Amino acid sequence: MAGTPLAAMAQQRVLQYAGVNLAGAEFKSSQKPGTLFKDYTYPSEKDFVYFASKGMNVVRLPFLWERLQPQPKGEFDPTQLKLLQKTVETASKHGISVLLDIHNYARYNGQKIGSDAVPVEVFTDLWTRLAREPAFANNPRVLFGLMNEPHDMGASDWAQSAQAAIDAIRAAGANNLILVPGTAWSGAHSWGSLTAGRGTSNGDALAKLTDPANQMVFEVHQYIDKDSSGTKPECGSDDSIGVRRLEGFTRWLREHGKTGFLGEFGASTDPTCLAALDKMLAYMQTNGDVWRGWSYWAAGGWWPPSYMFNVQPDKEGNDTPQMAVLSKYAREVTGAKQSAD
Repeated sequence: MAGTPLAAMAQQRVLQYAGVNLAGAEFKSSQKPGTLFKDYTYPSEKDFVYFASKGMNVVRLPFLWERLQPQPKGEFDPTQLKLLQKTVETASKHGISVLLDIHNYARYNGQKIGSDAVPVEVFTDLWTRLAREPAFANNPRVLFGLMNEPHDMGASDWAQSAQAAIDAIRAAGANNLILVPGTAWSGAHSWGSLTAGRGTSNGDALAKLTDPANQMVFEVHQYIDKDSSGTKPECGSDDSIGVRRLEGFTRWLREHGKTGFLGEFGASTDPTCLAALDKMLAYMQTNGDVWRGWSYWAAGGWWPPSYMFNVQPDKEGNDTPQMAVLSKYAREVTGAKQSAD
């Protein structure tokens, strides 16, 4: 705004989180509960040490709902709960916040939230229990990610479930930051699409959500391959593709007085993709008044070196090509200084 003092503009900045997804706890989803360290895994302390050294301060932690809560509205599995608690404790030692990500696509045992098999009350029970856990509730190092990538459901239907979960969390007494995704795989590029939202766009449906704690952020995912699917290594010849796919959502955030979080995005080592990644993060930095943070997909010790988006260091501790870009912008967000080594 013309005439706005620079100090006032700086105060309006909300961008504060930069990090990665540490995948593994959601692996082998067909095996429920599965066997720890055979079917799935959790991050090691070494992981947190490494990503903290790159200037990062948040890890999005995908895990399976059914492993934590084997029966609808039932007690949490003690082993799984301890694994989550230990992960939060270890991350906190290294200055890293944990975004708890229910990696279930708005489903429980394959049935949609809001269906006869999984009424909304099952979903709110999950979040009520998480919001009452002393290790998580009101812990400034814990963020609540309502659900990973809801899909094949209407935006209005999903909005009702999301509002119910928000209300349940606040009723339980937790004021943690809540990340709310959209349906249609949470794509930023389709946030305003009626087709993606089945007649009502994510933008229209989710703008109506309310949070008495005013601690609600909208989570989107955005890959920079041709169809935004995150399944291809090529980005074409356009290194501005990532920026363009965020522009509409960024305008929506500003117009509605909201903030956003880029929960998943990835780039291969293709030169155009790396350039597009750089421009995308620079764009978020420039628009830090409406972007709360970002977490790259993906890291984790079980990714093969051949996985195109992998940013886990190799056995010798060497960085992947993507890390130079990610670390540069992470340090801008967090203010972390480059280590001497």
